Amino acid sequence: MHADISRNTFRPDRHYSAVIAQQGRVQLDADANEQAAIQLHQARTLAADLIGRHGGPRGATGFALGFVGGGRELDDLSIAGGRYYVDGILVDATRPAPGVPVDDDAAPAEDGDQDAPAAPEAPATWTYWDQPDAYRDPERPGDRLPTQFPYLAYLKVWERSVTAAEDPLLREVALGSAMPDTAARLRVVWQVLPLPGERLELDPADGTPQEQARAAFTTWVAAQAPTARMAARGRRPEHADEDPCLVKPDARYRGPENQLYRVEIHQGGAAKDATFKWSRENGSVTFPVDGLDGTWVELASLGGDDKLDLNVGDQVEFADTAYLSGGEPLPLLRVEEVDLPGRRVRLSAEPDPSVGRRPELHPFLRRWDHRPASHQSGGTGQSGRTKRGAAKPRDGALRIEEGGWLPLEDGVLVYFEPGRTYRSGDFWTVPARTATGDVEWPRDAARRPLLRAPSGVQYHYAPLAWVFGEGSAADLRLAFAPLATAIPAADEADLAAETAAEEEAVAAELAAADGTAGSASEQPSGEQNSEEEKEN
Repeated sequence: MHADISRNTFRPDRHYSAVIAQQGRVQLDADANEQAAIQLHQARTLAADLIGRHGGPRGATGFALGFVGGGRELDDLSIAGGRYYVDGILVDATRPAPGVPVDDDAAPAEDGDQDAPAAPEAPATWTYWDQPDAYRDPERPGDRLPTQFPYLAYLKVWERSVTAAEDPLLREVALGSAMPDTAARLRVVWQVLPLPGERLELDPADGTPQEQARAAFTTWVAAQAPTARMAARGRRPEHADEDPCLVKPDARYRGPENQLYRVEIHQGGAAKDATFKWSRENGSVTFPVDGLDGTWVELASLGGDDKLDLNVGDQVEFADTAYLSGGEPLPLLRVEEVDLPGRRVRLSAEPDPSVGRRPELHPFLRRWDHRPASHQSGGTGQSGRTKRGAAKPRDGALRIEEGGWLPLEDGVLVYFEPGRTYRSGDFWTVPARTATGDVEWPRDAARRPLLRAPSGVQYHYAPLAWVFGEGSAADLRLAFAPLATAIPAADEADLAAETAAEEEAVAAELAAADGTAGSASEQPSGEQNSEEEKEN
């Protein structure tokens, strides 16, 4: 998440079940965030254990797809509302109803005319082209549905952080414009996307076409998992004894403040094509955009202090909600000039036409703290010596050089494992602390840094439909029935006692009946003896 946090302490392998606050202690954001992460992990793990990889409640299963042939127009898919769970994550496809505005210019209602204004009509379902998080563009051929059939329509789900830069309603205006925003949010993002049939390895032995498609999709999903791994460490920089900084000269981390470094993949692919960027503030330094005129960008604010402002030479990423949902990186831009009175900055190039032109998408600049010119040399190889040509810039980001330690700043170094592939948006966080003069990173018994997979982004997938074309689509969703049943008239103990009482009553009746029958059989003999006594 791009949020101003101190660090992320949630570790599922430790199996912590709760965070316990202690009296008289400092309250940290990491503790509160870990408690939320523990509860979320438990809830989603339970849901996934009960439901499976994906499924929806019977009667309210969401994401029913219908193929809509376009004829001369573009093909489309209808996306019905409802709920669906993917790896325990609740995904809601319900389309919100529009509100009812007040018409101030309307004539006053006459006596007896109290009809309320009607709500504007809105589609009951989403479509492929207007789904809320996909931002499909009919002008882009890559966004269109495949023209060759069949293809598989699937659901892609992930979470991303949202701050007041994207959602101004998160800011409490009563605190004043000079105060920073408060808490950020995590948002579940979903997209319905097509996967051409030729990209799936269908096996006719897997049964029905639906079963074949599900099995092939599971194989495809496994291939999407990231393989990149990174390690980090701190070291004592050269000329440390000459640095007048108050930090002790034998410290490996030389920064004057505690930081949470974020190392994020910018351009994905193989190492020869991949690039990365880094921020000492976890990528949380953002500047909402009020206007754009060529290379000049008008900002709502230039930052609260020298630490969180923009300066000439800074690398920035021009982004908005659609850009973040698309996951396709654009070149980073350099700040060339800062106009403080006008709250404007001039960038090294005009932003891409696909970003920042729609105010409702809340465009903003995100600052990254690397300076490409300062990293053209200085990386260290496996032997610890300097690697010439390490971390060369490309499109404002830094090239990934595998198999050697690359410096960020102040003695912080990162290492990318050789022979891996990289995915845009994946990231690692590296807490650096002045108290220890080191970074917090897992190590083995010999204190060697351990390689770690990215902290995110975690993508989740579910198959929805196998589209044959001509309005025909086979449903691939799964559904589960509610566990609740009707409550019996009494519990098991009461029922057992009632049954026992009934059995005892029946037994008593049988015993009574047997006694009556015995008395009746003896009665004639007694009567005969009485008659004989009378005759005598």
